[in-house]
Amino acid sequence: MLRFDDRVAIITGAGHGLGRSHALMLAERGAMVVVNDLGGALDGTGASTGPAAEVADLITKNGGQAVASADDISTPEGARAVVQAAVDAYGKVDIVVNNAGILRDKSFGKMTVEEFDAVLAVHVRGSYLVSQAAYPLMKAAGYGRVVNTSSPAGLFGNFGQANYSTAKMGLVGLTKTIGIEGARNGIKANAIAPVAWTRMTEALLPAEFEAKFTPERVSALVAYLVHESCETSGEVFTVGAGRVARVFVAEGPGWKTDDVTPEAIEANWEAVMAEQPYVLTAGDSMKAML
Repeated sequence: MLRFDDRVAIITGAGHGLGRSHALMLAERGAMVVVNDLGGALDGTGASTGPAAEVADLITKNGGQAVASADDISTPEGARAVVQAAVDAYGKVDIVVNNAGILRDKSFGKMTVEEFDAVLAVHVRGSYLVSQAAYPLMKAAGYGRVVNTSSPAGLFGNFGQANYSTAKMGLVGLTKTIGIEGARNGIKANAIAPVAWTRMTEALLPAEFEAKFTPERVSALVAYLVHESCETSGEVFTVGAGRVARVFVAEGPGWKTDDVTPEAIEANWEAVMAEQPYVLTAGDSMKAML
């Protein structure tokens, strides 16, 4: 069994759904957990200490160790408070799972700036702030694990979710950069794009998905990614219903000429659109241009 004895984990959005499942699984395997949840509605309005406290209490009743945090991770002060809660209770931070999120779905033409900004504030800004607050502690320890929560909506787009899709794809870039910068200090970062039956998705998924797309089937991947035995970093994984797969950004072979014009591009559009053989890294892309 992969254990997390003496490991301290911060999990945001852990009062419900996926975050709750992550917290319970890591705690069951020995982790000391900071259960963070603002306790608001799906659209981010309102606040309550209840959800985080309930999960923390459940963990302790089951023989684990946990403390609750209802701090707002979309603010620098709130993010620092979550990390400080881990330090005060357990003396360190080994793991950050950024799971908190809200929905403000609306078609692109009708979406307001406030609805766009509010979603990015929690998903992207919150993940950045909590990770950055924990980063110096991980760097000093020479060890850390970060998991960010992306989404198929971010990777592939989805109607009515311009804000959510933008945020979720933004987390892919954040994940890859943390992975690159953290490598020399033993800090590894990965992202998941889960499909699970939660209060955030129950209105979107068919009812028959509930039994198969359980949060626990996502938490299994999270547990592996934040374990010390996992050496993978900077990757994105789709996960749901027992299936796990790597998702990657690839670049096709392209078409090249020394005399590029709009007309030449039009004439060679089929080659521009070709998919094979693809390249995977920015370095390989640059080499292909030279």
